[in-house]
Amino acid sequence: MSGTEKSKAHAEQAKGKLKETAGRAVGNERMTAEGHADQAKGKARQAKEDVKDTFRH
Repeated sequence: MSGTEKSKAHAEQAKGKLKETAGRAVGNERMTAEGHADQAKGKARQAKEDVKDTFRH
């Protein structure tokens, strides 16, 4: 997995976790859902890069 894409995936997951936690802390369901969605996007990006790495080798 390229370093740049790996960094983006991890950053997106961290941002999502932070947003989800903040949403739960203040009782904002929309923010919680957005955080969960950001985490899912980060995991999908990471999975895509893992598949690309598998076929490169």
